[in-house]
This record gives sequence, C-alpha cells and structure tokens, in this order.
Amino acid sequence: MLAPSSSEDEDDREYSTSSRADTLSLTSDRINQASPASAFHLKPVVSAASVRSLLTPASDPAASNVPSQSGLHASTNRTERSISPSPSMSSEPIQKSMHHQNSQDQLLDQVNGERAELEEEKRKKRLQLYVFVSRCIAYPFNAKQPTDMSRRAFKIQKAQLQLIKERFTAFLNGDSQIAADEAFINSVKYYVEIFLKSERCTRLVQSNACSNNDLREIFKKIIEKRIRILPDVDGLSKETVTNSWLIKFDTIVKGDDDQRKGLRQAQNTATAFELVQNKDQLYEIFQNILGIKKFEHQLLFNALQLENSDEQAAAIRRELDGQMQKVAAMEKNRKLLPKFIVKEMESLFLEELRSSINLLMANLESLPVSKGTTDSKYGLRKFKRYNNSFRRSRRGTASSIKSDSGESSEAALTKLDVVLSFNVEVIVQEVQGVKSVQPTKLLYCTMEVEGGGEKLQTDRVEVSKAHWDTQGDFTITHPLTIVKVRLFVENSRMISMSDKELGKLLVKLTPNTNRTAEWCKMETPKNSPDHDVKIRLTMRMDRPQNLKCSGYLYVIGKHVWKKWKKRFMALVQVSQYTFAMCSYKEKKSDPTEMSTLDGYTVDYTEPVTDYDGGRFFFSITKEGETFMFASDDDNERHLWVQAMYRATGQAHKPQPPASIAATNNAKAPVNSPLSRIQGDADKARKHGMDEFIQADPCQFDHADLFKILQTLTLDYRLNDMFASLGWFNPGQIFVLDEYCARYGVRGCHRHLTYLDELLGRAEKGLAIDATLMHYSFAFCASHVHGNRPDGIGTVILAEKDKFDEIKDRLRNFLEYQITNFRFCFPMGRPEGALKASLSLVERVLMKDIVTPVPAEEVKSLIRKCLESAALVNYTKISAQNKSEDDAKHSTSHMANHHNDSHHHHQGSMDGQPLRKIEDILHIAELCIDLLQENQDFYAEEFKSAFDWFSDLLVEHSEIFWSLFAVDLEAVLSSQPPDTWNAFPVFQVLNDYLSNEPSMSGGKFHQQLKDMFAPLVVRYVDLMESSIAQSIHKGFEKETWKPHGHGCSSSEDMLWKLNALQTFISDLHWPDEVFAKHLEQRLKLMAADMIESCVKRTLEAYEGWMARSRKSTDFVIPSEVCVMINVVLHFKSESLKLCAVSGVDKHQYHTKIDEFIEKISGEMNRHFVDKFVEILNGILVKLSRYDEGSLLAPIFSLAKASTTSNISGDLGRQYVNCLRSSMEQIRQRVTDELFILAMFERLYTSQMTIICTWLTERMDRALNAHQVNCLSTIIKKSFAEFELQGIPEEVLNSKNYQTIQNRMRLEEATAAVSETTSLSGLRVSMPKFSMLEKAKKMALS
Repeated sequence: MLAPSSSEDEDDREYSTSSRADTLSLTSDRINQASPASAFHLKPVVSAASVRSLLTPASDPAASNVPSQSGLHASTNRTERSISPSPSMSSEPIQKSMHHQNSQDQLLDQVNGERAELEEEKRKKRLQLYVFVSRCIAYPFNAKQPTDMSRRAFKIQKAQLQLIKERFTAFLNGDSQIAADEAFINSVKYYVEIFLKSERCTRLVQSNACSNNDLREIFKKIIEKRIRILPDVDGLSKETVTNSWLIKFDTIVKGDDDQRKGLRQAQNTATAFELVQNKDQLYEIFQNILGIKKFEHQLLFNALQLENSDEQAAAIRRELDGQMQKVAAMEKNRKLLPKFIVKEMESLFLEELRSSINLLMANLESLPVSKGTTDSKYGLRKFKRYNNSFRRSRRGTASSIKSDSGESSEAALTKLDVVLSFNVEVIVQEVQGVKSVQPTKLLYCTMEVEGGGEKLQTDRVEVSKAHWDTQGDFTITHPLTIVKVRLFVENSRMISMSDKELGKLLVKLTPNTNRTAEWCKMETPKNSPDHDVKIRLTMRMDRPQNLKCSGYLYVIGKHVWKKWKKRFMALVQVSQYTFAMCSYKEKKSDPTEMSTLDGYTVDYTEPVTDYDGGRFFFSITKEGETFMFASDDDNERHLWVQAMYRATGQAHKPQPPASIAATNNAKAPVNSPLSRIQGDADKARKHGMDEFIQADPCQFDHADLFKILQTLTLDYRLNDMFASLGWFNPGQIFVLDEYCARYGVRGCHRHLTYLDELLGRAEKGLAIDATLMHYSFAFCASHVHGNRPDGIGTVILAEKDKFDEIKDRLRNFLEYQITNFRFCFPMGRPEGALKASLSLVERVLMKDIVTPVPAEEVKSLIRKCLESAALVNYTKISAQNKSEDDAKHSTSHMANHHNDSHHHHQGSMDGQPLRKIEDILHIAELCIDLLQENQDFYAEEFKSAFDWFSDLLVEHSEIFWSLFAVDLEAVLSSQPPDTWNAFPVFQVLNDYLSNEPSMSGGKFHQQLKDMFAPLVVRYVDLMESSIAQSIHKGFEKETWKPHGHGCSSSEDMLWKLNALQTFISDLHWPDEVFAKHLEQRLKLMAADMIESCVKRTLEAYEGWMARSRKSTDFVIPSEVCVMINVVLHFKSESLKLCAVSGVDKHQYHTKIDEFIEKISGEMNRHFVDKFVEILNGILVKLSRYDEGSLLAPIFSLAKASTTSNISGDLGRQYVNCLRSSMEQIRQRVTDELFILAMFERLYTSQMTIICTWLTERMDRALNAHQVNCLSTIIKKSFAEFELQGIPEEVLNSKNYQTIQNRMRLEEATAAVSETTSLSGLRVSMPKFSMLEKAKKMALS
C-alpha cells in the first residue's frame, strides 16, 4: 500500500538507502546523458535532498565571476556571499542550478513511477497466475498428489549451528550432566575441531543441506574408526559402545527440552505440509508463494465460485473450447506456430495439440457426474488417468476436435440415458385436533410416496400423546411426485377388519421442495366429527447431483415443445460434456420431451408480448433451432441462465439488460444464491479483480507464467524448514502437474526451466540433488533426441538451443563439483550426492539417448577434474597452514616485542630453516588427514559409481603428493648442510605411505626415498665418524668412574649406537634392499665399535693391574671393577646391537661375543694372577722355614717365641687382602656369573698352588710357622669362598682334600712334638712312613 504524500514535503521525504540505490541504478544511463560523468561523485544516499546534492554538478569557477544582476537575489543569499569572490551573487548560475535540480527531481520521479509500474505489473501477473492456480486446486482432473515421496529432514540454520557449537563447548568444559569416558570426550573433541568448527560445516549449513542426521552420520563414521582400534572388553561389544556414544551425541545436539519446545512446535506445523494436503492448505501455500493477501484470495475465491464444481467444470469446458479455436487459428495461420528444428514438424505439432486436448476431454469426461457440488474440505479427489485413446461415447458426450462440427449428438441420446434418482424424507412429528376419539385409543400414521415403493407406518401412540418424530425414507425416479399421509385409529372391535381412517393428506413435491416443520390440515371423512385435524410434517426432496436446475417454465421450440405452455423443466447432466433439457409430467420417471444443449448458446431476451404467460424471457439458440423460455421470477431466470451457461460451455457470458438488472438487483432476496454471486462479483470488481476473473486463459502465454510459478515455488521450497535439495513437496508437485496438463505446458519446457532454475541455485552454492537434475536432464535429452517420453515428437528450436546451453552449463558445473568434491560434498554429505553427480556426468556426456558414452571418455574427464582437485586441495591446505603459521608467529612476536631488534632479527634468521621444517611437517600432517578423509568419506561413493575409479583416486593422490614434493624439495634445499631436522617429515610420510596399499611403492614414495636416501647415508657416515671420535677421545680421558652400567665413555657410545639403530629402524625404510644394507652396516658398525672399546678397556685394565701392588696390602681398585662392568655391559648389549630381532643374521654378534668372552677371560686371568703372585710371595716367605735349608735354624731360633703370632698374622693378611678384593668385586661388578667364575678360578688356582707347594715338601716336615700360616689361609679362604656361593664340589676338590689331609698330619705331628718337648722326652716319629702315606693319598 502506498503511503499518502504531498508535493510540499516532497523535498524532505526520507528514502531508504537500498531503495534509492536501486533508483540510482535505474537512472544511471539517463543521468550520464544529462551531465558529464566527471560532474558526479556518488556518496551513500540518505534522503532526497542528499540525492539532489549528489546529482548537482560542481559549480563552475568562471561562473562565479559573472556580476550579479539581481540585488534582491543577492540580499536573500547573504549566507552564500562569503564563498563568492564578488560582492554579490549572479542569479543566472543559480537559476541554472535550480533548473538542473528540478530536472533531476523530475527524472527521479519518472524512474520511481516506472518502478512502481513494474511492481504493479508484477503484482497483476501474480494475481492472474493465482487465478489459474486456484482453479487447478479447486477442480483437478489430471493429476493427483504423490504418496510415495521420501520424507525430508529438517535443515539446520546458521543460528541452530551456533547453538549446537555452544552445546558441544559446554560438554567439553564439563558444564553438562552427561556422563562420558575419556575416549568419548576425545572423539567429541576431534569431531568439533575437524568438522564442527570447519569451513566445510559452515558451507554445508549455508547450502541448506545440513540436517541433524548429517551431523550424526559424520560423527558415527568418525567414532567407528576409533572404536575399531579400542581393546576388546569382555561382555561389551563394540556395537554397544557405538550405540551408547550415538545416544550421548544425540543428547548433546538436542539440548534441553525447554530449548527444543519452540522449534518442535514450528517443525510440527511444517510437517503437516509435507504430507498429502487438502485444498485449504494448498491455497495457503500458493498464497505465500505468489504473495497473495488473504482478502485478495477471499475475493477471488468467492468471485470464481471455486467451491462450485459445476462452475469449475464449465470453466474447463470453456477453456478447452478456446484451445480448440486456438489450434484452428494456428492451422489457418502457420505464422503463429513456433519455430521447429524441422519444418515438417508443424503438422505434427498441431496433431499433438489436438491429442492433448482430446486427452483433457477424456480426463474430464471420466469424472463421475454424481459428485457433489461442494467437495470435502479434508481431501482432494483421487482421479484416474486415462490414456490418449479417447473416443466419443454412445451417449454423444463431447465430440473429438477432429470431428465434423455439423455432426449432431442428439441421435445418440435417448430418454433411457436420462436417469434421475431422488431421496425423499418425510418426518411425522405430531397430530392435533382429534377430539372424537377417546384419549386412550391408539393412533398411528402411514406414509406413502408414489413410485417410492412400500408404505411405511409409525408407532402406535395414545391419542393424548400423539407425538412420533418418525422418519420415512423413499427413493423415487420421477421429479414430480405426491406424498400421501394417512391417520388411523386402532379399531378394538373383534369383528372389524380394518382400522378407522381419521384423515389424509396429499402433498405435491418437486426437487425444489425443502419444507421445514409446518402444520398441515388433513382432509377428514364426511361423517367424521373432527373437521380440524392437523398434522405436523417435515418433508425434503434431495436433488440429485446430475440435476443442475429444475422448475416450471414456459417454453416453445421448433421441433420440440412446439406449443407455448408451462411445463416442468429439468436441466440434466448426462456426462461432463452432455446436458439435456427435459420436460416431465407428474408420476413419470422418463421425460416427455428433451433436447441436448450441445452447440447451443444461452442469453437473456427482451420480453415478448406475443406469448401469453411468463414475464422474464431467455433463449437458447443454435443454427436452425431456437428455444424460448420464460419464468415468472427474475431470480429464477438468472439461475436458469447461469446453469445453462455452464452447460453449453460457450465463451460469451450472458449479461442481463442494464435496466432490468438494476431493477431486479434491488428486489433480489438478500440470502439468495443469485444475490451472493452478484455481491461477490461486485466486491471483486470494486477491488480491481474483475479483469483477472474474466481473463481468457487461452490468451496467455502459460509457458512463461509456469516458469514464474515454478521459480517462485522453488524459492519458497528452498527457504522452508526442510533440507529439500530442490525436491517439491507432494502438494506443490500436484499443482504444478495439474497446471501443466490443464494449460498445455510442454513437458520439455517444464523440465528445461526447472533444470535451469536448479542449476542456477546450485551455481550459487545451494545444495541441489543431482538425482533430481538427472531426471529432468534425461527427460529433456530424450525429448530433444526424439525419444518421445511424453508422447511429444516435435522439438521446438528454442527448446533445442536451451537444452544445448543447459547441457554446457551442467557439464561445467559437474566438473566444478568433482574438482571441489571436498567442499561441495563436505564429509560425503548429502548422502549419495557425490555418486549421483558422477552418474549425471556419464549421462551428460552421452551424444544421444541410445549410444552409451565410452568409458574412456568419462574416465578422461574425471581424471582431469581430479588433477585440478589435487591442486585445489593442496592450495587450500597451504593457505590454511599459512594462516595458522602467521597467527602463531604474530602471537610470538607480540610476546617478544621487548627483545632487542637486532637480536630478534638474528634469531629469526637462524630459526628460518627450522620454521620451514615445522611448516612442511604440519602441511604433511594436514595432507595425510585430507587423504584419510577422502578414503573414509568419499572412496566408497567413487568406487560404487565406477569400478575403475580406484585407479583415478590413486592418481589423484599421486598428483596431490607431487605438489607437496615440490615444496618439500624447496625446503630441503634451503636447509644448512648436515642438518637432520627433516627426518620427522620422512617418518610421518613414510609411515602413512607404507600403511596405504595403493600408495606404497608409488611415484611419490619412490621420490621420497630418493630425496632422503642420501641424507640417511650421510647421517650414518657422520654418526659413525662421530662415535669413533668419541671413543678415541673418551677413552683417552676416561677416569673410569661408575656411570650407568659402565663408564661415561661406554655409556655414551652405547647410547649413540642404540639411538642410531633405533632411528634408522623407526624410519621403516620402504626399500628392502637399502634397508638391509643400512641394517647390516649398523650392525657391523656396532660390532666394530664395541670391539674397539673392549680392546681399549682391556688395555686400561692390564695397565691398572700391572701398576698395582703385589703384597697383601693389595685391594682391587673400583676403576678396575668399572672396567670389568664395561666389558660385561658390552657383552649384554652386543646381542641387541649386533643381531636382528635376536637372530644373528650376519654373525656379527657371534664374533663380538667370542671376542668379549676372550677379553673377559683375560681380565679374569689377570685378576687371578694378581692373587697368585701375592700367594706365591707368601709361600716364598714360608719356604725359608723349610728343613734342611741354611737359614731355617736361624729363623726358627730367632722367632721361636713368636712363631704362632707371626705366622697367624701373615695368613690373616692374605685372607684380609682376599676378602677385601672379593667384597669390592661383589659390590662393584654387576655380573653375578662373571663373579662366580672369577672366584671359582681364584679358589682353584689358590688350592692348586698350595697343593703343589705342599707336594714339593712331601719328604720333609713343615715348620710350625708354615703350618699355622697355611692353616689360616686354607680355613679362612674356604670359609670366604663358601660365603661367596662357590659350589661345594668346587670347594671340596681333590687338591683341597689333599691339602686338608696334609695339614691334619702336620698339625698332629706338631702337637706330638710339642708334648714331647714339654715332658723332656724325645720320641722318634715315623716321618717317612707318614709322608709316604700322605703322598699316596694325594696321588690317588
């Protein structure tokens, strides 16, 4: 509605920026013509005044020098005088400026007027379109609503997505009450980071294709992979875990009940429109689609009589008659025909039009005539479609368009074809006026209708209670009937044969009779004393649906009804195209005379004075025949004319004479149908709707109108609450189908426009189902290539051109979709969309409808798209990495802004190569994630579309990695020499490629090996040199302090060897030959390094042992123990370092083990030799006391008094020396077996030396000093070695037993000698025999 305005305040009127901007866009060309372009500088528009200021050219400096010619004007513009160089202002430039401003205002007003005209024209077109649509809804006869369409899910809007993100954030922050384990929380966190916060999720929502089901399916796909690698739990299947996690996910997404309440109500309302819809719902939908207001709909609804099926059927007949005439005009004037791809198609086109009209006639004729005048408001008719073989029925319905116009249908119509059936209801309620009968007598009534079958009777009641409310139902076949009601009183006499009749009533009924409860006076017998008997009746005669109008008329004709007289006439519909005017007599079911209305035209007629009877005349006319009718009531005449107008199907609508119409309208009853119809028409005419109501549908280009309707419907559908993907709901499809069938919109045009609109919206980023486009494209392709999908064989040139244009656009769009498949189908959603697009590609590439496209051509196109997709995906990953890197480093720069600028610059330069490595590593991880997503979410759909797609997907991955290889080579080349920061990149990439069967050993994998093989070799070389140098320098400066399991040099060397082997092993080098080479080299290196270290350790050991004392003061140094540990640790580590998984493939471990065993034996030997030397020293000292030696008597006399003490001290010194060294070894040396072996060897050597020493003195007795010393050494040593865990068999060796026996003998001898000396007696002892015995025992 336009707001009121006046010219006075026009300059101050405010305009919105958007509307004025549109105005400026419309007027730009005219403004440029009016003034030079340099004179305008457009700014944001706020008001009309600002528009004028913008559109006013800049003032000319020269104009300001013109002297003023108007003092008055100068005085009225004093405020502007300061900007002028002259004392006064010139009036001429101001007048020009004002004139220019006025012209600009006029131009803007003109543009606004044009814009308003366009809006008004648009509104009128929509109103006219709504008239046609409402007729399709009111009386459909070609289409029905589909019931097999899949339900569409509710789509997620931008605000809902933000709310879902907030719910997930609250869950991760622990603000929700949902119990979850760590695995589920990590999965949700990954889902949020990877998808929910990504650009692809936003794109999916913006495309109107995202639903809760999509979010759920993506989460399910993610967790299935994670749950698969979880360890099995007894009694808990992984399917149960998956379902539990999905339930928790749904709980997070849905939120609280309070939050879902408002949304649920809106969704419930919207769901009702997704099902099969009734007429009221369809009216409401298309009001919203076409922008029709409620009052406009109501005006049109009443004026078009949409609730009247007779009127709508008549309108269809008129439309079909107009289409017949249009076809005839085209046949006469071929210039009206469209251009075809072949000239010969013109005749075929006319034949197709005739066939389509015949089909419409057949569909209309197939509708049952017995339908009511008002349809149920709760559903639509479900009509059956008929095929094209429509033929004229025997009853002479509607003639085919090919039939001769002169052929009459009256000969085929007989009186037997006109069948009427009436339902008569008679309700007897009560009787009054029966006074001559006792009150206790019983009364009853009988009801009878002529031609209605049996007689009916009411219950018997007392006279005082004569109330019944009994209904009698009758079915008759003649329109003029008589109802007979009789009143009886029961006769109580035994002799009487019948009851007594108290009264009767005869009532004539017509189809127009509809009497309410009223009192009727009954006719009583002559001898009855009751003359005022009344009965209360309700009678109704239902008019059948095929009886369109009835009543008494005066009629005269030429061949029928030849005499002017009043007859009961009935307009009967025999079929949808056959109506008969019949006259009836009372008690007759067949018409007395009849005439069909085929070819007649009805109109009002001026009064005729020649006929006696009738006041208001009308007539029906056909060539050679005219019937004149007259009625006594003008309203009745109007009803007859309207009914005949619907029956004849004529184009001309009868209009009553103006004078009579004005008079009669004033007299028409307020509630009569005629007054209501006239009132609705007047209201529509008052609001300007009359032109839309009276418009002839045949005069419109319905192809253009349907395009508008379909476009608006599609916009409405895409903006509703459902993720429709372009699919209409059942009601919308039904109306569009009915419109196309009724108004002759070609199927190819419909699908071309639909495909054009779908493609346009898909190009703007909205999600459109490729299957839907496939259907439309296949239909158009079949039509263009002559396959006649809808029976239409003609191809219009415009259709062919439009199809070629759309085919090119569709191919380009599909190439774009496949190239950007990750962004057009985020995470593989919508479900099946990618597969449908691939199938559509194959269909678009077909040259015709029959010949299949070669597989190689499809493969070539998709290969090209995937090559581009690799570049697109890698470019986006690089941009993502750059943005993340810039954000990270900008944060770092802000944190370190206080550092010295030079120092910061130097640090940045030093960290640049490392930063490049970090970037390329991050890009590699992003690339791996991307390809894994491709495998998880897209590979199956690709493979299901084409069997050979796996190869193309591998090629796509190789191309993708080749782009990455360029950046990787650049980063590696920028690294300083002999730096190894790039190896993590190789590890990440190689692990992924090795575990991916399709990529393992591929081009990029080989390229990766070639790039890093020299680095690995160089790294191993440098590490070998570094380890060798560290061994040389380390062992030279080694202090042999305990460190780990050995010394610092040995630990460092072993750590380096282990780290080097672990690093090379973790590389999982894919080339088996090179991997074996590296392995062999590292094992050999380890063996050589260990051998070198062991040799150096042995040298140091020997030096330490050589420098140590040989007396009983000797205690083995801790450094020597460290050396032993070093060798022993080398031995334990040699298996891991020199063997492969415990298997000595190259025999390096065997060799080094033998070498270390030899070295450990040498060390053991040196240790034992040291104590052997000490023991030999002690034995040498004891040898000085041997009998027979020159010094023995002197030493014996000199130390006779202290022999026992001295000899005990010497033995204890040796034992203490031995104990200290053994304790040192026990504490320092870590190998228990080595210690036992060393002690066993030491004990055995010690016993052997002592036994040998004693054996050498078998022929002589030992000195007491010798006995005491040896006894101390032997006993204490035995005890010490026993404590150290030496086995008993070793301790009780033969040498020990020999020594023990000898020592017992010597001790016994010493005891006897001491006793003899004390008693002063000398006893000679048999020494020789005793020594001989001992010797024999030793030898045994």
